[in-house]
Amino acid sequence: MLAQVQQRLDNHTPRVIDLPLQKAAVLIPITNHTQPQLIFTRRAPHMSTHGGEVAFPGGKQDDTDHDLVATALRESWEEIGLPLEKVQVIGQTGTVVSRLGIEVTPIVGIVEADTALTANPEELDRIFQVPVSFFLNKNNLDYDRWQDHNNVFEIPRFQYQEYCIWGLTAMMLVEFLNITLDAGIDMGSPEISEYFAQLLLAS
Repeated sequence: MLAQVQQRLDNHTPRVIDLPLQKAAVLIPITNHTQPQLIFTRRAPHMSTHGGEVAFPGGKQDDTDHDLVATALRESWEEIGLPLEKVQVIGQTGTVVSRLGIEVTPIVGIVEADTALTANPEELDRIFQVPVSFFLNKNNLDYDRWQDHNNVFEIPRFQYQEYCIWGLTAMMLVEFLNITLDAGIDMGSPEISEYFAQLLLAS
C-alpha cells in the first residue's frame, strides 16, 4: 500500500490556490504498519478556533519556516511530539482554503510504526489512529450538507468510534485517498475551497 501511495504522489501535480491568504500546512501522517494507519488529533475544547474538532497535526506558517513542509513538521513536533527523523515526507496534495480564510497545504509523510507520541495539552486533548482500510469501506462514509446563501455544499464525513472526522479535514483526507489508493469517494463539493477564497477576497 505505501509503495503505491508514494508512486501516486510522485506522479501527482497538486492543485495550487495562488491567492494572497495566510498560509498554513498540515501533515497527513500515515504509519508504516503492515496495515497502515492515519494519525489524527482532537483539538482541546478550550481552543478559540476549532475546539473539540478532529484535525491533522499542523498550523500556520511562521517566518522561521523555510517552506510549508517545514511548517507541517514543526507543528507536528509541537503538537504531538513527532520527531523529524521519524517522518519520511513523500509529497503533497491540493491546497485548500478554510472557512477562516487560511490557505492550507497538506503534506504527506510516512511515520515509523509505534512511534511514541504525546499530545500537547495546550492545544490537544487526544491523539488517535485509524486504519486506512476503515476509510476505504464506503459503508463508513456519510455527508454533511452546508448552505451559504444560494450555494449548497456536501462535505464528506466519517464517524470512527467517538471521533467525527468532517469538514476540511475530511476533504483533505478524501482527496488523499482518491489520489493514492483509487478510493473513488465522491468529494461532494470540491469547489468549496475556491468559493471560500473568492468570497473572502471580495469582502
